[in-house]
Amino acid sequence: MPASQTSTPPQTAPGARPRPQPLLTPSGLPAITDWSLDPAVRHLNHGSFGGVPLAAQRAQAAYRATMDANPCGWFPMLHERVAAARADIAAHLGADTAATALVPNASAGAAVVFAGVPARPGMRIVTTDHGYGAVVMGAERLARRWGGSVTTVRIPLDATEDEAYEAVAAEMTPDVALVVIDQITSATARELPAGRVAAHGRRLGIPVLVDAAHAPGLVAAPLAGVDADFWVGNLHKFSCAPRGTAALVTSGPHTDALHPTIDSWGARLPFPERFDHQGTLDVTSYLAAPVAFAAVEEHYGWDEARRYLTELADYAEDIVARALSEATGADASAEVGCPVNGLRLVRLPEGLATDHADAHALRQELSARLGVETAVTTFGGRGFVRLSTHVYNTAEDFEDFVERCVPFLVARARATAGR
Repeated sequence: MPASQTSTPPQTAPGARPRPQPLLTPSGLPAITDWSLDPAVRHLNHGSFGGVPLAAQRAQAAYRATMDANPCGWFPMLHERVAAARADIAAHLGADTAATALVPNASAGAAVVFAGVPARPGMRIVTTDHGYGAVVMGAERLARRWGGSVTTVRIPLDATEDEAYEAVAAEMTPDVALVVIDQITSATARELPAGRVAAHGRRLGIPVLVDAAHAPGLVAAPLAGVDADFWVGNLHKFSCAPRGTAALVTSGPHTDALHPTIDSWGARLPFPERFDHQGTLDVTSYLAAPVAFAAVEEHYGWDEARRYLTELADYAEDIVARALSEATGADASAEVGCPVNGLRLVRLPEGLATDHADAHALRQELSARLGVETAVTTFGGRGFVRLSTHVYNTAEDFEDFVERCVPFLVARARATAGR
């Protein structure tokens, strides 16, 4: 069935989660009308590249038009516009404006930290096996530069908060120069005890970088209880800002060592003002970000949006896991120790997405053959589909996944096993 068509709502199975009613705009239209997403595609992967509301798209286009109409008038005073947007972004996060710098994405923020954190020969960096690949590669490059090493802490998917904390804390010894921990993991859609690890780092004098790529928008107050030396969060994911917008929030003794990757005329300014000066880069995404936050708040309310994301994710996880379990005879539920409200995992049939390359290829197949955009991840040699919800998603989106994608995945697994 083409993704643009509707289907008859299924009968609720005994013990199943209730079917959520879709969110509507104030004028009574489906929430997706606030976006420009292709109606012929099922968009089930907001957690990767986000989706920008039309209001923010229009605001960014207007800023670009002003920039292109008179570049010589735009760039000399751009830092003032960026500073104003930075204040709005800090308020959205619940952060101190004076501790918040703007960067293109969380990986860029991590790169800033890797360039500025105190380094020493033989330094050891601690990460976890849930870490985001690009950030982990940056940590590995830093360690190699100083003849050091990276220790990867193994945390089972079903580990409790205490178990995860104890595993990381056990590696925080005097030879450790930096700890990198996710607040919400990308591949495994779970929370890690970033706040507790950061607090332990403070006690020991070990800097901690919190990769909070998925936290803004998904968590009401993402910095509450997370007093880390360095915290980086993407705003293009659940906060719906234009892509190319993220925040780097710092505290502690290492702030003055942080500099943007491009030295511009503001290089001698203090943190974070020096990050407001980025030469001729197009930073209209920064300026339009507050419009995206306001669009969601005015039409749905962020608290209501997060409630809906959770309710829909509960339903989606339930029906997809049930369908895969019934089709394969194997339990498809994923025992995630600290699950997240708008991101959920379901186990794929045995043999699918056993490594990163296979996961990427399967995601591409689902997109090209079925018109379904979702995330396929791998952890510990097992493949998962990561379900992601936002206000424009509906129960029908995931019912369609059950109807068309589950049979495809089962057939794909059987074909793989028969090779």
